[in-house]
Parts: sequence; structure tokens; C-alpha cells
Amino acid sequence: MFDEKAILEELAFKAVRSSGSGGQHVNKVSSKIELFFNVKDSLVLSDIQKHRIKSKLQNRLTKEDILILQCDESRSQHRNKEIVIKRFLELIKFGLIRPKRRLPTKTPRSVIRKRLNNKNRRSETKANRKKPDLE
Repeated sequence: MFDEKAILEELAFKAVRSSGSGGQHVNKVSSKIELFFNVKDSLVLSDIQKHRIKSKLQNRLTKEDILILQCDESRSQHRNKEIVIKRFLELIKFGLIRPKRRLPTKTPRSVIRKRLNNKNRRSETKANRKKPDLE
């Protein structure tokens, strides 16, 4: 599929301060981690893989085809980095799954026959509602 170690070398990280409540600790420690991965400039992924990721993860990519993930679940910067890397690898694996080709099937004769019988029955029911022709 792809080389995990090589793709991890292409990642860029940025540590920022977490938002929200948390007292003094959150105001002086940059524990939130942001991960950046440039899909377009990746050397590890082939063109087909890049196209597949762009189509599957298009709502998560920026206009420049950069995937941004962030994590501020833990108070530890290292733990947040581990979590965001794990999420990234799962996302990439999901994005690279090749969809199964649909095999077109023929409608069974029994289904066609049943539909036509129902149509005829319905037609007769509606025809019986009309007033009889006296001529």
C-alpha cells in the first residue's frame, strides 16, 4: 500500500495553545498539536493514490490539497502527537481503499412477471370502478 515510515517523514507538526477552560496550565503550555500533510507534493504516494485520496477526503482538504488534523484531547503534547498520527494513518488507509467494481446483474424473470401481474391486477381494479357502458 504505502510506506508508513516514509510518509511520517513528510508530515509537518505545529504545537499551539489549546482553547477552552483549563486554568493556568492551558494558558502557558502549548499542548495542542496540528498535523499538516501536503497530498499534492507527497513523494511516497503514487499519482493514482493521490487522486484517490483527493476524491475520498475532498471535504477534509484545503484548496492547496493540504490535510490538516489537530488534537488537544490530552494535557501532554507527546500523547496528542501520537493520537493525531494514529488518526492520520487511519484516514490515509481509508482514503486508499479501492472501491469494489459493481457487477451489473440482470433482473430475474420472476420479478418482471410479478410486477406485470400487479400492474394488470391494479388496472382491472381501476377499470371495475367505472360506470358500466350501457350501449
